[in-house]
Amino acid sequence: MKIARFMVKGRTGYGVVIDEAGIVEPSGGFLARHPDIRSVLASDAMQMLALDVAGRPPSVKLDAVGLLPPLAPENKVICVGINFRKKYPLEGVPPPDPEHIIVFAKHHDAMVGHGDTLELPLGLAAESFDYEGEITLVIGKGGRHIPRDAALAHVAGYTILNDGSVRGWQKQSLHAGKNFARSGGCGPWIVTADEVGHLNKLSLTTRINDELRQQTDVGQMIFQPDELIAYISHFTPLHPGDLIATGTPEGAGGSFSPPRFLKTGDHIEISVSGVGVLSNRVGA
Repeated sequence: MKIARFMVKGRTGYGVVIDEAGIVEPSGGFLARHPDIRSVLASDAMQMLALDVAGRPPSVKLDAVGLLPPLAPENKVICVGINFRKKYPLEGVPPPDPEHIIVFAKHHDAMVGHGDTLELPLGLAAESFDYEGEITLVIGKGGRHIPRDAALAHVAGYTILNDGSVRGWQKQSLHAGKNFARSGGCGPWIVTADEVGHLNKLSLTTRINDELRQQTDVGQMIFQPDELIAYISHFTPLHPGDLIATGTPEGAGGSFSPPRFLKTGDHIEISVSGVGVLSNRVGA
């Protein structure tokens, strides 16, 4: 099941994507109990949502809505750094495998939805604007101190994240370089874990202007998703709807010599097998 969050005619809603042609919104009774995706996840109401929309035609067409990042304002976005063996974009050389998991947080207003326009930073920051395609876990069942052998039971589904990065500012401040407004994307929707199947089957590709730049799969991660969940939940509670972006592979613009950073008009397509394609274009 694909669950999308969207805006249409000034209102925000959510629903189940049917054949990528339209979205079936929940009934009024269901919405009264579960006004947003976070509530559906927190109540373990995925199956009830599927039953509620079953057999009904789409309420809105996909091309008539603006897709939004599939998370609520209350939810955290936690990103993992250096989780693939590669040349590090800041230094251009492969670092040793990290001894510990590296994490940082992403602001909500650093991301736009599928199909929306990324904002090219002003001034010198525009000269090192980069992309990072990432497979992203959506937490369904929250928890603290989650053991590794139970971690994947806490995953409700998957989405895609472009961890937009300004490399020059990363050298000053990782937090600032990773959080320029509207610098990255998230979406297009959440695909439930039961539809995707085994996590190890997930693969990722990133294309810039139709040119393949990144290609990897879950098996290439240094720290596997269950390790990430166990580690992160040790220092902060995870809540239904929280996102964990699992890191990006070789091929970001800063890893090339010379670097191949983003420019106005560039088209970024990040594809995750079984999930879909997150597509954004760089604006002025």
